[in-house]
Formats: sequence, structure tokens, C-alpha cells
Amino acid sequence: MNTAELEELGQQLRVDSVRAAAAAGSGHPTSSMSAADLMAVLLARHLRYDFDRPDHPGNDRFVLSKGHASPLLYAAYKAAGAIDDEELLGFRTRGSRLEGHPTPRRLPWVDTATGSLGQGLPVGVGIALAGKRLDHAGYRVWVLCGDSEMAEGSVWEAAEHAGYEHLDNLIVLVDVNRLGQRGPTRHGHDLDAYARRFSAFDWHTVEIDGHDIDAIDRAMSEAVSTVGQPTAIIARTLKGKGVHDTEDREGLHGKPLKNADEAIEELGGVRDIRVRVHEPPPVRPAHPAGTGTVTLPRWDKGDQAATRDAYGRALAALGTARGDVVVLDGEVGDSTRSELFAKEHPDRFFECYIAEQQMIAAAVGFAARGWVPYASTFAAFLTRAHDFIRMASVSGSGISLNGSHAGVAIGQDGPSQMGLEDLAMMRAVHDSTVLYPCDANQTARLVAATAALDGIRYLRTSRGATPVIYGPDEEFPVGGSKVLRSSGHDRLTVVAAGVTLHEALAAADALSAQDLPVRVIDLYSVKPVDRATLRRAAEDTGCLLTVEDHRAQGGLGDAVLDAFCDGRPVPRLVRLAVRTMPGSATPAEQLHAAGIDAESIAAAARLLVEQAVVP
Repeated sequence: MNTAELEELGQQLRVDSVRAAAAAGSGHPTSSMSAADLMAVLLARHLRYDFDRPDHPGNDRFVLSKGHASPLLYAAYKAAGAIDDEELLGFRTRGSRLEGHPTPRRLPWVDTATGSLGQGLPVGVGIALAGKRLDHAGYRVWVLCGDSEMAEGSVWEAAEHAGYEHLDNLIVLVDVNRLGQRGPTRHGHDLDAYARRFSAFDWHTVEIDGHDIDAIDRAMSEAVSTVGQPTAIIARTLKGKGVHDTEDREGLHGKPLKNADEAIEELGGVRDIRVRVHEPPPVRPAHPAGTGTVTLPRWDKGDQAATRDAYGRALAALGTARGDVVVLDGEVGDSTRSELFAKEHPDRFFECYIAEQQMIAAAVGFAARGWVPYASTFAAFLTRAHDFIRMASVSGSGISLNGSHAGVAIGQDGPSQMGLEDLAMMRAVHDSTVLYPCDANQTARLVAATAALDGIRYLRTSRGATPVIYGPDEEFPVGGSKVLRSSGHDRLTVVAAGVTLHEALAAADALSAQDLPVRVIDLYSVKPVDRATLRRAAEDTGCLLTVEDHRAQGGLGDAVLDAFCDGRPVPRLVRLAVRTMPGSATPAEQLHAAGIDAESIAAAARLLVEQAVVP
């Protein structure tokens, strides 16, 4: 296409953005109109993509970080022949693939869900890392960002990561249209303000008029030929470009145009230009599939081992068997023990430093390219990345997360390091799996099991050594549990996991010696929960006592209640959990102060019996 034809294509993308939003009665046409010329040049001149084969390993990847500008994306799909006009005008309707913000659950050409601003570039970095370090496929990653999201700290975590890794296959287009949702952005049309920031992170930058077709084309050509640096094309644009009543005007964000027909006429009317997108280059076969047999580490009953140690050793073993496993860590690999994987498989280990949002985003990027990522940090610090985990679920991304140093059991480090909310956070994520092993063999088995699961998988591990109570050949199905103490005369059931499981066993043994038998359930699968076993225990004993190294809200106790959420009678449920703000103390002192150690469990059980709360 020549310059005039590209200008026409840009106008078509504006018109179709206006039409889609008008048909839906909602949407963000003005945000789409500002970037229409950038999209036109990219689609017709520089993008290499086979829309009939979205899984082609040589395809360039495009991430619409400003996901609210989805009308522009869908208009581009129409121009490329991927969708028709009827589908375009079904935008935002029930059952349509064209949602208000794009998701890969609906559209095969979308790599990651966007709409929570500041996430597109971080995920794009992960995709580019996969391309440069692992896939060796030569594809480029294009990310379209808005200027408002440049205020997000996650953008600059991503910018630093990309610069450090010299990701010259990554190109970000910054649509500097000056206006955010409620008014002007922080830097307005000061392009140099953005260029200085990107340059500080070792990016190549190009400042252009984002409505000058030839300037856009030159900038993109310069970007793809730049070696050793990612490129930021910083484009001055006008929100609502092309329509007098909307151009560069405040108060129109997120609204269809009032006079859509007049705006379409002003833009030159409806067009049906079709673009022949460049084909991707041929590439070598994709990365090796994960089909090997995993030889897991083994421990003998009675050994003492930390579940975090078992996590690291099992991860290294999994990496030996499966060439598609990659591991990311937030500069705590010596604590999470992911360093054991790094030593054996350095080419598939990625240090993300203290940037948990970027770590999760990069994991999503790897998953989008078919890799099986494991990301690790302290359980407490994963809370920092919750929005990225939430959006990973919206994407349908398959990633395994490990939160180590969970609970007050870490001891003297104090509350800033204690994961006490992580189970609640992870349980609330759609279709997540939440696992909390108590010993080394159980941990190893669950690490291997998560590789085959879909969605967000969370494994909670502990700092200190605990007794190995299971044999190395024991099976631990996801959704299951283990009944470790049981008799025909149990007075109540203690439900625990992880560290508190060992406390529960000690309490049960002490109570048994006092002729007060109790049942003990290891609820290692916190989500999905073993409903059948819990219901049976409730019927047999009449009372469930949950013990967790976690806040009372949203953790093990609430997971147990899920077993009775279908209208069945809810049993008597008593919860022991961390209800105070801990200080520094030894692990044993911490557990006792929180009321979740063996002594506290036994005392609670005796009190329930004395008060005739249980039979």
C-alpha cells in the first residue's frame, strides 16, 4: 500500500471503531481513533502474521495493552479478513467473541487479556523473552500502550527488564493522545518526558507525529532494524482524531459518539479495504514437548525436610524430564529453592529480581508461547502481584506459582515476611488450584502434578523442616485429602494442612492418651476441596475444628465450608487461625502465640467436649 492508501485504511479503522461502538451503545471509539494510523501502518507494512494459523511459531505477536481500544483491534481484524462486518457490529453483545476488552478465551489471535492497564508491556516482555531466549523463531512482539498507563509502576518494571535483557525483538508503540479518562494525562503531549524514561532503561526511542503515515513507517522500519535494544515509538496523537466534535476534546472517554452517522460521513464514509498481511517467516520446529518420565526425589519416613527444599529438588527433576518447563524467580531463589532448577537448567531459568508483577506477567508471556512456567517468591510478596494473577486467570493462562515462607511459622523475621492472606487470595481466583503440602514427599508429588493442570496453580511451602510422614510412593490426587487419625469413637475432627498438620497430629496423640479420640484430616488440597471426606467426618463426629497458619478469613476454614455449600446442613465449625499481629519470635513461640500449636489444639478440643458442644 502507498501512503494515500494507508491514510484511507486509517480512516476505515476509525469509521469501523465508531460503527462498532455505536452499534453496542458503549465502548471507547475516541481511544481507538487516536491510534488508527499506527495500526494501519503496522497491519499493512510490518506485521508478519497468518490469521488462518494463529499458532504459527513464526507469527509476530501483537498485544493491545490499552485494551479498552478494542474497537480498533476488531476493525483491524475485519480489514485483515479474520472477521466480517456482521461480527464487528455484534461488538459487546452477549455471546459475541468481540468483548469490551479482548481475551484469548474468545479470540485465537489474542495472546493475553488486557484492560487492567499497565499489563500489556509486562506480558509482552515475557513473550519477547521466550522468543529471544528459547523459541529462536525470529518473531517480533508489538505492544500498543496508551499514555495514561505510563503512570503504572508495572510499565517501568517491564521497561527495565526488557532493557536489561536487550530484547531487540520488542517494540512498544506509545499512543500519546494527551487525554485520560477524566482529563489530561500527567505529561500531556510532552513526548520527550516518555523518551527520557525509556532511554534511562536502555531503550532505543523514536518520537513521531502519530498521524504522519510516512513518519510512522520510517519509525517502524528503524525499530525492526535496531540491534541490542528494545524500541519505543512515542507517537503524538489526538484522541478522537478526524472528527471535529471529538478531536482532542475532554469528557468523551468511554462513550460512543453522539452523532455517529455524521462522524462517519466526516471521516469519508464506510469503506471495505482489505489488507494482505505479510506472511511469517519459516522457522525451525517448536520447543521440545514434555513427555519424559519424572524421577522425583525421595525421602524416608521420619526424615526432617523443609517443603521449600522439596519444591526446589522436585522442580529440578521435573525440568530434567520436561524440556518445556521454565522457572522464574523474584531474587529469592536461595530461599524458595528454585536455584536448584537454575543450577541444572540455566537456559530455562529467568531471574526477575524484586519485581513480582513483572515475574507473573513474564510467566503469562511464556505460557502464551506454549511453555510451562513456574514462578516463585515469598507467599507474602505474591499479594503484590494479585492483579496480574487475576488477569492471568481472565486470559485462561496456565501458570504454576509457589509461595514460600508462609505463615507465622517462619519465626523471627516478623509480619512483613509472613504470608497470612495468600490462601484467601488464591482461592478467590477463578478456576484456581490451591495446594498446601505438609511434608517433602507430598510436596514433590504435587509439584509434578501441577504441570498437567490448567489455570492458576498455587503451591504453598514452608521455611522450616518438618517430619516426613508419607512414603515416597504415596499418591496425592488434586482434590483429595488424607485421614491420618481415625476411630469409631472420634469426638471431633481436626482439619489442618502444612505446618499445622504436624501440630494436629501431636495434639491428637496427646488427646488419645487422655481417652479423647479425634480424627485428623490432612487437607493438602485446599481448592478443590475433598467434600466427601469432610462430609463423612461431619456426620461421624459432629464438629470440625480447622487449624491454619493463615488469617481466619478466606483460608482453610472457608475452604472446609465449601464442602457444605450445596444446601447440606453445616456442621459445628470452630476455627483456630492467626488473629493477632505477630512480632518477632521463634517459630514455636509464634505458633503458640497464634493459638495454632499442638497445645492450643488440644486445649480447644477439650473445651469443646467440656462444654458439651460435641457428643
